[in-house]
Amino acid sequence: MANCKEHYERVLSSVYSWMYGGFPLALERNASFFKRYDLTPRGSGTVIDLGAGCGFQSIPLARLGYTMTAIDLDRQLLEELKTHADNMAIETVEANLLEFRTYLSGTVEMAVCMTDTILHLDSPHVVSRLIADVFLALEPEGRFVVTFRDFTKNLEELDRFIPVRSDSMTVFTCFLEYAPETVKVHDLVYRNSADGWEFSKSFYRKLRLSEQWLLDEMAKAGFEHIVSDRENGLIMTIATKSESGKH
Repeated sequence: MANCKEHYERVLSSVYSWMYGGFPLALERNASFFKRYDLTPRGSGTVIDLGAGCGFQSIPLARLGYTMTAIDLDRQLLEELKTHADNMAIETVEANLLEFRTYLSGTVEMAVCMTDTILHLDSPHVVSRLIADVFLALEPEGRFVVTFRDFTKNLEELDRFIPVRSDSMTVFTCFLEYAPETVKVHDLVYRNSADGWEFSKSFYRKLRLSEQWLLDEMAKAGFEHIVSDRENGLIMTIATKSESGKH
């Protein structure tokens, strides 16, 4: 089994933007999300993007006026971010997101951990530790934005085969296997090349976290105003640190 970093290097990084419908569409989707929840700068204007990937979150937030620190383990995705960032205020860091406080000079107005990134962590205990670290890193009234897919309900039999996306050059299918606390995600990618169709495959595990578990852990960490919503199986949670900044 590949770990998350190896899985992205083997299969996902090269098709990541395409998988989400292409770079412009993914940026537009996240820009709409930030607008819908009024996530515009209110304080220092600094944001840490945890698991930034190729910039689907960092670039729209930079366009809103934030100064970004984008942290990710995948070099290829960070290079793609740099290619699209032009002269925006985005610093990229190739590192484990759990070490994010090492790369901050002070507190931040907002932290985002989106698009299943939180499910890539090793255990619920590690997720709890990250939530606590984010709380400490936020300035008073700072916000923590988390989005992830709900894998708590088992898909059965053929429903475990998911057609992710396909066109004349690439076919991407996913297959899921369930364990009590994790789901094993098999990614199968066919690419049409000059030598014919090439096949890439890999799998890794994602956590199966419930919405209520996340809300409870955020409250334990000290967040007071927590808003959570759902859209097409995606859980979207925004937690705010109190004005006093105390637990």
